[in-house]
Amino acid sequence: MINQETIVALATPSGAGAIAIIRLSGNEAISIASSVFESVSGKDIAKQKTHTIHLGHIIDNGKIYDQVLLSIFKNPHSYTGEDVVELSCHGSTFIQQQIIQLLLRKGAKMAQAGEFTLRAFLNGKLDLSQAEAVADLISSDNEASHQIAMQQMRGGFSNEIAKLREELLNFASLIELELDFAEEDVEFADRTQFAELLNRIEFVLKRLIDSFAVGNVIKNGIPVAIVGEPNVGKSTLLNALLNEERAIVSDIAGTTRDTIEDELVIEGIGFRFIDTAGIRETKDVIESIGIQKTFEKIEQAQVVLLLVDSSQLSADSLPKVKIEIEKIKNKFPIKPLVIVLNKVDVLDTEKTNHYISQLTDNQQTSENRKLITLSAKQKTGIEELKSTLLSFVNTGALRNNETIVTNTRHYDSLLKALEEITKVRFGLDQNLSSDLMAIDIRQALFHFGEITGQVSNDELLGNIFANFCIGK
Repeated sequence: MINQETIVALATPSGAGAIAIIRLSGNEAISIASSVFESVSGKDIAKQKTHTIHLGHIIDNGKIYDQVLLSIFKNPHSYTGEDVVELSCHGSTFIQQQIIQLLLRKGAKMAQAGEFTLRAFLNGKLDLSQAEAVADLISSDNEASHQIAMQQMRGGFSNEIAKLREELLNFASLIELELDFAEEDVEFADRTQFAELLNRIEFVLKRLIDSFAVGNVIKNGIPVAIVGEPNVGKSTLLNALLNEERAIVSDIAGTTRDTIEDELVIEGIGFRFIDTAGIRETKDVIESIGIQKTFEKIEQAQVVLLLVDSSQLSADSLPKVKIEIEKIKNKFPIKPLVIVLNKVDVLDTEKTNHYISQLTDNQQTSENRKLITLSAKQKTGIEELKSTLLSFVNTGALRNNETIVTNTRHYDSLLKALEEITKVRFGLDQNLSSDLMAIDIRQALFHFGEITGQVSNDELLGNIFANFCIGK
């Protein structure tokens, strides 16, 4: 599948800037670059050492395109494992396109999305999970997602999988060997050691599978729905969290008629806050659509903030609020719920404590049920709310630099591998014949190989690298 053509692409973001980098990779990368580059010191680029930088001009038929820095990376000591040349030119979009068009005329081919990284994978510079981590690193927008992508790109996840696969492969070889001596009834694989290995593999697989719950939310951000009746301060709270006037705030009930979303990074974890339309009975058609969307967002959210206007609480309204709390708790028993008493700046301490005791009823013991008080308008209690949201994210594995799975494809392969290992364990416990166990072991090895790319196909690679940006 390795394409021998020399490819070219802009490696920096498109658009004008101070500097742009144009990347060439392939057997003819150095010769194509040499045909348009003239060193200020008269050097022959083809004879220069790898990992050197040279100042010169891009010239064709006497026309000077730009003054550039040319960097040489000779195979196999390059990102792609091929000869690579990078031209650092001035960032004018006109200059970028003129140089790229010139290189195309000289024999280069325009690179497809992710083709440089695909070649790095095909040439053994990266395994498949490391290659996917490159895309995650480029798209990381907070400290946690960056940390996970860096760990995976350095091979942390790959190494764990490769080690398990190697141990299983060794036993598989012994099991397969037994098949050649089936008539002699000889056992080459120590069944006790095999059972211990299966225990170890199961433990690691389950840990990696469980980590996906954390990894997925870190990678994609944690959606938090802000819900409640109209005019309880939902938009004010969103503005206070973001520290900007993101949502329209008005004393008129029903101002927010559609959902408003924005993101905030709290201690390296991304949260996506969704300000929803107030929930109430209404005949307004547009407002009704907004309320319907509110329930859809509650369904999609991983954390729900139920905002209550404490200034409007009374002996008559408290039962209604309790019913709303029970509705959410009953419909989403596992989903974290934070009851937020807003506008406490207008209440005295005695009333605030009274309402807190009434709403909790001494049942506030669940880890995913919290009640906090704040004033969105005065921006008091906001930090406590942020800490509460963080408490719902298990960042222990992240802090301990453990391997965390963020990729759905990896998660699926791990589940399938665990299923096959479970079958192998059953076969071992039931003392099944070696040939039956060998089938399940091969399948487990297959799913391990899918993760790192030891088992792959053109369609899979096409799907993965199609999500990359051009130039990487």
